[in-house]
Amino acid sequence: MNSPVIALADAAVIAKRNVIKIKRVPDVLVFVLISPIMFVLLFAYVFGSSIEVPGGNYREFLIAGIFAQTVMFGATFTGASLAEDMQKGLIDRFRSLPMSRSAVVAGRTASDVIYNAISIAIMSLAGLLVGWRIRGSVTDAVIAFALLLIFAYAFSWVMACVGLLVPTPEVVNNASFVVLFPLTFVANTFVPSEDLPGPLRPFAEWNPISAVVQASRERFGNIPPEWPEQTAWPLQNPVLYTLIWTVIVIVVFAPIATRLYERASRR
Repeated sequence: MNSPVIALADAAVIAKRNVIKIKRVPDVLVFVLISPIMFVLLFAYVFGSSIEVPGGNYREFLIAGIFAQTVMFGATFTGASLAEDMQKGLIDRFRSLPMSRSAVVAGRTASDVIYNAISIAIMSLAGLLVGWRIRGSVTDAVIAFALLLIFAYAFSWVMACVGLLVPTPEVVNNASFVVLFPLTFVANTFVPSEDLPGPLRPFAEWNPISAVVQASRERFGNIPPEWPEQTAWPLQNPVLYTLIWTVIVIVVFAPIATRLYERASRR
């Protein structure tokens, strides 16, 4: 059952099973629909008049950062769902079926792309309502959305490892927030990295989340002409830096997650 074609087919079945939960589990549906709108409205109206963007509109500056933060937190679905399946004994049930060993984890990470796509769609509508506009071409906008989803997909493999290591979904959520909050806030998501003090600035400039946000802003056309020139290499080449991190994370964590699943299913 290790044929790549069979493995992909099995992963597609698992992904379909996870997507069906969107309409069958109200809690998931509420988070997917309500949380993105809440983030956009809160940050736009709470910080919109208190943070200045040189030559630009803070709400346009903000939306790419909100996109990145939301898809990163959306990746925690992978870890929490795997931990829940282990807790309920579904992992043992999957193991008894004639399916590829990598299908459960691969299907879970693939379904999270759909979760994040729904979140981005809802956030885009909310952003348009508060004044955000896409000023680049349609192709550039598609590239921006694709970069956000690809990077979140890569990070979901990290969350898969967490979900297979810890005992409960609650622990996954708590552990994820401890990591994700500093990563998403010590970046250029909500304020320009140039405004961060001391050692926080270089950390933010080399933070891969900053590169995702910078690439998205550039593609959306939300970088004002008066914006200071970026001096850090990751922010000068944000698309390349994002893709480099995406490949590294998948290459490192996908095999680890698959191995952890195999070990967990033998318990």
